[in-house]
Amino acid sequence: MSTPTETAEFDGEIETRVYHVDGMTCSACSARVEKVLSSVPGVIDAHVNLALERATLNVIPTVKPDELTGPVAAAGYRLASVHGDQAQSGTGRNGLTGDRAAMIVSVVLTLPFLAQMLAGLLRGWIGADWADWADWHLPVYAEAILATALQVGIGGRYYRSAFHALRGGGANMDVLVVLGTTSAYAYSAYLAATLGTEAAGQLYFEASAIIITLVLIGKNIEARARRSASRAIRELLAVRPATARIRMAGGAEREIPVRDLKAGDVVICRPGDKVAADGVVLHGEAEVDEALITGESVPAQKTTGDSVIAGSINLGGFMEVEARAVGSDSTLGRVFRLVENAQAAKPAIQRLVDRVSAVFVPVVVALAVITFAVWILLGANLETALINAVSVLVIACPCALGLATPTAIVTGAGVAARAGILVKDIESLEQSSDLTHVIFDKTGTLTEGRPVIESVHPLVDGDEHDLLRIAASLQQGSEHPIGTAFQSAARARGLSLVRVERFRNVVAKGVTGEIEGTTYLLGNARLFEADCNGSAPPAESGSRGTAAVWLAARKASGC
Repeated sequence: MSTPTETAEFDGEIETRVYHVDGMTCSACSARVEKVLSSVPGVIDAHVNLALERATLNVIPTVKPDELTGPVAAAGYRLASVHGDQAQSGTGRNGLTGDRAAMIVSVVLTLPFLAQMLAGLLRGWIGADWADWADWHLPVYAEAILATALQVGIGGRYYRSAFHALRGGGANMDVLVVLGTTSAYAYSAYLAATLGTEAAGQLYFEASAIIITLVLIGKNIEARARRSASRAIRELLAVRPATARIRMAGGAEREIPVRDLKAGDVVICRPGDKVAADGVVLHGEAEVDEALITGESVPAQKTTGDSVIAGSINLGGFMEVEARAVGSDSTLGRVFRLVENAQAAKPAIQRLVDRVSAVFVPVVVALAVITFAVWILLGANLETALINAVSVLVIACPCALGLATPTAIVTGAGVAARAGILVKDIESLEQSSDLTHVIFDKTGTLTEGRPVIESVHPLVDGDEHDLLRIAASLQQGSEHPIGTAFQSAARARGLSLVRVERFRNVVAKGVTGEIEGTTYLLGNARLFEADCNGSAPPAESGSRGTAAVWLAARKASGC
């Protein structure tokens, strides 16, 4: 970390940069990369998240990218800048596909060893005299070829990772994997070279082969878990439209990518369009679904001078919106950053894990050496001492907590985002287990997310089932939440809908249509004031937590 003196010498702005880190395998790796980045002059602080494979840096603007990538490369890792939507993309599908291919090859090469082990178990259970076929094992040369292909070919990645870690002055999980598998492989190779075919049944090639394969399977599972956990944030970004239609200075319309929008642009928003940027309505009127931000299922009415939110949906009407906040400056962009920062942050337990990981591998290696020495001193042969020392190396993995903790954080924040719950900071998530009471400041967060018909009240002579049938018929084909509520209520009561003629949608007010020769109006009070010869519904509203929707038949004298 930069010292307070170094930080104080810079009086200008501080930039936040996000990088993808490739090559990390455990929490010792992330701690090493964080240490390397923090030691670069001009870096105020650095936070490396293993689960997201991402480094977030606060740096002086004069720090050049190669000043960061160089030291990280020397430590055995790769730093790549990410922008916008790439921030959650991880290593990409190509890396995942390559790892999956390597895993499949590794499993195929390991299957003969598994078959040999199974045959050995059967010999112990049923006896070789009873079943000669169970007394089977691979030829020594076949074991050596398969094990070498796994150790050198598939296992080469572990050697490279371990070399870079040791060269950089650290040690990661791959150091343990390399020490354990190489010990078992080298001992078996020595026996095969000195004893030839007589070494059959005394080799431990299968141990190194199975360890390499299991570790590779584990890495694939971890990689898939990381990508699945961050998918919720990509889904959050997906609600933004890809393009926006803007009005040029001469009045012509032009469609551009949303990323090219600038504050001050006039964006045209037609029915069904998603609002491309936070802004203010210059002209027009519409009903807008803002549930993704507000949680309210009832559309908000927007007219000239009203504010609109990027990502909300125009359910009906036409608007011209002056963009005020675009991209990462929009409400949706700020929400994205909050959730992203919560995923990337480290809780207290993760900081403890990082400190433990820095010394874990050397301690495990020391324990393995001690184990080997103790068995030799107790009179055990070389084979027994070596097997026990190798066991210490391969079962000790610093990633159990080191990987589980950040992955759990990413997964928790991701699942919450899919459920509409946005975690502002990681400390809140960590302390949530101690909550006893929760206070909600708005009803939108507690509703089912869709309106329902609570009751139907005829104000004059009429049957409520008939009123509901007419109201639902007027809303046939409508995707408006209130229209959907009427249709659902009619289906629940088994009502059959009728054909509507001369249907008309009145933006932000309601609908009109003709059924069996009679013209009906369905909507709020503003519809009747504007479209019913000045007649207005009674001055009563819905009960608490509800909204009133009026249905009336138009007559010559009014409604």
